[in-house]
Amino acid sequence: MVCALGAAVCFGTATVLQAIAARAAAPTADASGSSGVDAALLLRALREWRYIAGLALDGVGFVLQIAALRSLPIYTVGAALAASLAVTAVVAAWLLHVRLSGLEWGAVAVVCAGLAMLGLASGEEGDKAGSTALKYAMLGTAVVVLLLGALAGRLPDRGRALALGLGAGFGFGVVEVSVRLIDGLTPSVLFTNPATYALLLGGGAAFLLLTSALQRGSVTTATAGLVIGETIGPAVVGVVWLGDRTREGLAWLAVLGFAVAVAGALALARFGEAPVEVDESESVAP
Repeated sequence: MVCALGAAVCFGTATVLQAIAARAAAPTADASGSSGVDAALLLRALREWRYIAGLALDGVGFVLQIAALRSLPIYTVGAALAASLAVTAVVAAWLLHVRLSGLEWGAVAVVCAGLAMLGLASGEEGDKAGSTALKYAMLGTAVVVLLLGALAGRLPDRGRALALGLGAGFGFGVVEVSVRLIDGLTPSVLFTNPATYALLLGGGAAFLLLTSALQRGSVTTATAGLVIGETIGPAVVGVVWLGDRTREGLAWLAVLGFAVAVAGALALARFGEAPVEVDESESVAP
């Protein structure tokens, strides 16, 4: 659980840095008619030191996430990662002087309460080996994520933001499940496992869609989609196909904790866009 919470801290702090960088890297011309996914935006963002710092934190968070997924059920890790929005909110309030309302501070407390319930109720990770069909299903899902991002540009602003967020969430969900489906680290095992390619493709697509979501449309809507996409689906896969379970007699507490943590994260969805005010003030600087 320590690794899962550490990953949430890394991802939550990285969101603040990457949101500033993505806004700073946005073209000055009106991009309302452009595609929902802008690969050039990612290249421009990579020139921003804050985006690089955010990527470094993402890297540390990913290592911690892998460690957590090797010892905890997917539903626990997914809820902990969704709680990174609470970290983002606190970091934004502390470093960027973004004002949190009383309800938002309450949502931070709700997220913490949900994670505490999950920590008490979570059992060991499931002992079922993923089938070959499930591995190819994850690879197919990763491809669909890319297609979803390509189609998002044709949707209205609000629908586009939701599609980008859901796509990014599904991509990160593919990563969560694929980590569990990789049963060896030797080259002969890695290169012949469809889950390896699902992890790489899903993770790359998720980063691309999330970067575009931070710059386009309603990021609050996109972040809500992200939370839903990266928690519910992977949790179901873990329970149904990989054997994730709770401690004896505490299934109800795990379900309640999961729902409470995700609900609290959704209440903090606007903090996917927390640094906007700061970024606008910086944009007038020479």
